[in-house]
Amino acid sequence: MNRLIPFVLIFVASLSFFRCNQTADTVDTQAPPNIIIIYMDDLGYGDMSAYGATAIQTPHMDRLANKGVRFTNGYASSATCSPSRYALLTGRYPWRNEDAKILPGTAPLLIGLDEPTMPKMLKEQGYRTGVVGKWHLGLGTGRVDWNAQVIPGPNEVGFDYSYIMAATQDRVPTVYLENGTVVGLDPSDPIFVSYEGNFEGEPTGLDNPEMLRMRWHHGHNNSIVNGIPRIGFMKGGAQAKWIDEDMADEFLLKSQEFIRKNSGEPFFLYYAMQQPHVPRTPHPRFEGKSGMGPRGDVILEADWCVGELLKTLEEEGILENTLIVFSSDNGPVINDGYYDDAVEKLGEHTPWGPLRGGKYSLFEAGTRVPFLAYWEGTISPKVSDALISQIDLFNSFAQLTGSGQRSEDGEDLLEVLLGENPQGRETLVLEATTRTALRHQNWVMIPPYKGPAVNQMVNIELGNDGEFQLYNLHNDIGQQQNLAATHTEKLKELVELFISIRGEGYVDTEALELK
Repeated sequence: MNRLIPFVLIFVASLSFFRCNQTADTVDTQAPPNIIIIYMDDLGYGDMSAYGATAIQTPHMDRLANKGVRFTNGYASSATCSPSRYALLTGRYPWRNEDAKILPGTAPLLIGLDEPTMPKMLKEQGYRTGVVGKWHLGLGTGRVDWNAQVIPGPNEVGFDYSYIMAATQDRVPTVYLENGTVVGLDPSDPIFVSYEGNFEGEPTGLDNPEMLRMRWHHGHNNSIVNGIPRIGFMKGGAQAKWIDEDMADEFLLKSQEFIRKNSGEPFFLYYAMQQPHVPRTPHPRFEGKSGMGPRGDVILEADWCVGELLKTLEEEGILENTLIVFSSDNGPVINDGYYDDAVEKLGEHTPWGPLRGGKYSLFEAGTRVPFLAYWEGTISPKVSDALISQIDLFNSFAQLTGSGQRSEDGEDLLEVLLGENPQGRETLVLEATTRTALRHQNWVMIPPYKGPAVNQMVNIELGNDGEFQLYNLHNDIGQQQNLAATHTEKLKELVELFISIRGEGYVDTEALELK
């Protein structure tokens, strides 16, 4: 019996060697993962229960957080949406493009046709690419004819399929476009759009308040669609106009269709949700469910959409081969143009969490947002304090898929994204309505800016001050103690670093004796 032991050990060792080689071969030949970016609109750092919210529960978003990597230092590149979306898709700081501002619905395409983009890069790596939801990066080259194919647009910057709203839910034109064509348009009822003046005889929120089911607070008093006053003027296209309450279902359906159609090959889906941006119009299934008014209701609606998307991946058998990144384009805003009880019913909920500021702000709540990476069976659950930005996704996905392309400002943080490395980037330039600041390690430096300290219409601190501001986030995440006067050497260090990135002439260095 003992003479058999050496032969048994040799057999077991050989079997183990075969299995190891088989596993290695399987990994080497495994198809690259699908990639989905779920991009929320105005969701704040404190709007998810996984980030500390107690007045609202987001179980499906929390699934991504609790079974993936939840970043505590994850950033959008800007505190407003068009610049953030530009940076996300190009890996380039928005302040490098002087046109990267909040765009009207008639703005030309913001992304250059020759500019490297994430979908272009992934397409070259064999991915089918799709965008569904909010675009807000401009369309066409100038004055758009909405009654013909609208180009250039998403399809011309790398997306094989696009089903979008042109700008935002509160701006005209209030129609969907599929691959550049307005959906459901009746040729006998053409669409006309203007941001310069109204069309004769068309009602507006300012002149016809009796037609409104949602009152405007500021800035939203032009053309009325579905009883909601919008920004900009629109005439015609009655059959093509969306129904606001159905928008979440529409975008979810198109995302599910894209997944099912492409489940047999690698795909990239940019699922750009419209919640909780104004106007907040939850489907009747969710109306009144949060107890916090429409803003809370549409967050619950969005959470349900995330759950349905995960269910679709499970049904297609591809959940374990799909990397999902979840984030938001900027921080929260409560009253952003309509009376919708968001302020009155907020209660103890703090959409900004422990942070200061919000949308439009250089303070942390403007750009520090929920940021999650989920890959079932590959990513181990953890909380990461690594500093990471959405501009890093381009290079990280390039590394993941074997592309040799790299973006101008992004870093390759694939190991950080997958939770394998706790060290993120050291330095990040933050932006809010063309103003910029610097995050370096645990420090934030905000240069002096003229202008109001508070945007009174939305009740958000903007970060403007006549003096330099310096905060140590390690001890003061709420940015309550300005250390510029007492930590002068650290301030000078950060200003010099900031100038090395932003360039000379952007900061008055005389005050710091840095000439």
